[in-house]
Amino acid sequence: MSTDYSRALGARLRAIRNQQGLSLQGVEDKSHGRWKAVVVGSYERGDRAVTVQRLSELAVFYGVPVSELLPDPRPSSAVTSSTKIVLNLESLGSLPADEAGPLARYASTIQAQRHDYNGKVLSIRAEDLKSLAIIYDMSPDELTTRLIEWGVLSPGMEGIVGSGGDEDEDEPIDPHWERRRSPR
Repeated sequence: MSTDYSRALGARLRAIRNQQGLSLQGVEDKSHGRWKAVVVGSYERGDRAVTVQRLSELAVFYGVPVSELLPDPRPSSAVTSSTKIVLNLESLGSLPADEAGPLARYASTIQAQRHDYNGKVLSIRAEDLKSLAIIYDMSPDELTTRLIEWGVLSPGMEGIVGSGGDEDEDEPIDPHWERRRSPR
């Protein structure tokens, strides 16, 4: 197993463990010693190879499909799925609930999970936008266009979901763009 793959697999294992709110010691305690903290930690660091059998058993322990523990082999997917999209929450708050209700509820759930209540902007991932497109029964590109019209996304975000995500994530997007929505 290549070192890069071992590290990517370890990162997935760590992410799943963290999502479940478990420390390494918590895994050992919850499994009644079946999974030693030192062993799981070495899998997560990529220092120790994990067999298919052990990976399958770990998936059962975490209650997730084995496929969730495996890193995505597509190199571009990591860039696309981590691309941040910045929503203008002030514009979102001024939209009628019948139009923006699902987006407002989605954003408020993310804020609650992050304990982030700055109220001005919220960054989401491209994957979040794909989920929202399903809720709105639109393609991601159609939803992106609608969000720009509503003033919730800054102009220039077209094609962000399907793009390779070349933009620099750390470069801030100006949260003070103008609303581009006409009153109805």
